[in-house]
Amino acid sequence: MGQTEWVRAAVEQYAGPLTRYAATILGSSDQAQDVVQDTFIRLCAEERARVEDRLAEWLFTVCRNRALDLVRKEGRMRPWNDEEMANQPSNEPSPAALAERHETTEAALDALATLPRNQQEVVRLKFQNGLSYEEISHVTHLTVGNVGFLIHTALKALRKQLERQNGFAPTLERRLS
Repeated sequence: MGQTEWVRAAVEQYAGPLTRYAATILGSSDQAQDVVQDTFIRLCAEERARVEDRLAEWLFTVCRNRALDLVRKEGRMRPWNDEEMANQPSNEPSPAALAERHETTEAALDALATLPRNQQEVVRLKFQNGLSYEEISHVTHLTVGNVGFLIHTALKALRKQLERQNGFAPTLERRLS
């Protein structure tokens, strides 16, 4: 009997029992069929002389190991149930924090609108667009020193105004960005 006939005979004899065995481990006949197919593919790659005397033992061992690998893999990939999802902390800020941030941002933008246009422009370029002083200098055709002076003056005025209003000044630079 050649290799092909030997594997075909093994499939006929053991496919059913291996599928039932794998299904008991996996709880799924579809996954069990995949595991059994993989087991016979491995048999094709194995030297016949190494497994022929213990074919049943070898097939069931390979099938079991493959099924358990799949169980472990799916255990790591198991979807969360509703209770697990509800108990996971969110990376998102709380609604209260979002509302506070919104209020602070609105106050900062309202205060910014009271500044002279050139100060508004450099502050927006710096904090909303992330430009460096040199880049702002090129955009506005002002010197780098003048840009720095305008930003410094604007932030000082904004701090004073916001401190008087609501005490928002310590986080002003973060709110404008």
